[in-house]
Amino acid sequence: MTVAVSIEHVGKDFGSGTPALSDISLDVKPSELVALLGPSGSGKTTLLRIVAGLEQPSHGRVLFNGEDALSVPVRRRGIGFVFQNYALFRHMTVADNIAFGLRSRPRGERPSEADIRKRVADLLALVQLEAFGGRFPAQLSGGQRQRVALARALAIEPKVLLLDEPFGALDALVRKELRKWLRELHDRTGHTTLFVTHDQEEALELADRVVVMGKGKIEQVGTPDDVYDRPSSAAVFGFMGESSRIEVEVKDGTAFAGPTPIAAPVSPVPDGPALIYVRPHDVAIGLAGTPGLPGVVRGFRRHGAIRRLELEVGNALFEADIAPSVRVPIGEKVAVRLERARLFAEGAPGTDCRAPSAHQTGDYAI
Repeated sequence: MTVAVSIEHVGKDFGSGTPALSDISLDVKPSELVALLGPSGSGKTTLLRIVAGLEQPSHGRVLFNGEDALSVPVRRRGIGFVFQNYALFRHMTVADNIAFGLRSRPRGERPSEADIRKRVADLLALVQLEAFGGRFPAQLSGGQRQRVALARALAIEPKVLLLDEPFGALDALVRKELRKWLRELHDRTGHTTLFVTHDQEEALELADRVVVMGKGKIEQVGTPDDVYDRPSSAAVFGFMGESSRIEVEVKDGTAFAGPTPIAAPVSPVPDGPALIYVRPHDVAIGLAGTPGLPGVVRGFRRHGAIRRLELEVGNALFEADIAPSVRVPIGEKVAVRLERARLFAEGAPGTDCRAPSAHQTGDYAI
């Protein structure tokens, strides 16, 4: 049975003077995979632990299919929890670790030993570890241990699956492989799932919806496309993916970095201080003298499949991505154009902005 989770006005105060959570409300649909994304201290793990019953909120409610979950004892809440550090029993085999939750049930609710063995065998097949049931955790790789931890959480047939930084202790290649595997596993099993992560790429790749958190509050909830392409605040834009942040002053419909006009807001914004965010792949460069903002190349580095330039325009610095085959020397004068950027004025919602020139910039060619 899939379960809808409703979090209503939940707050948590540990007595430090600053609430860990402030009035959090969130609805998770049955079979949905939702990422709680944010930096350290944003409150995401505290919220997950409240849903699990490992913490009690200072106020608010958590509902499973409309019923109060906070009044239900943790062991009867139907939660499968996967920890970052696996939390496997070192003295137990893989099979016994997976079976632990079933064998720990009261005698009247415990399946027969034959049923437990069948359930364990089915889960070992599901997590692609059929040949590892007799091994101990110390004999497994990190990725294999995390699969065992997930199988153990699934063994009790949970109503809700919770994962706290499930891939945080793994190297980058294993994390990438397990992300793909977990998404495929979720699509097969259909559990309502919440997972905590500070990794933007992980959240965007895995989740149906992303909940961006900061300082104990929800900054934005949306699909991966929503939060990446249409961030609701400067905090979300700055956290979601790589970007350049430029302090500007808006005067008569134009944003200036010092004396240099940088961009023109598409929608009217009040004059005053503001911030422009632009991603490196949305900055184009052309030959000096072509339409665009006059700039100078101040540095470059290889960045995976592209070359990333550091550009100075007035007193502002931008990063721009170009093909690795293009060579642009440090000190070269170029024309810079913001193909897509977002301006956030103080006290106003974000708006797209364009370069002050209406002309297009040509591609840079050497």
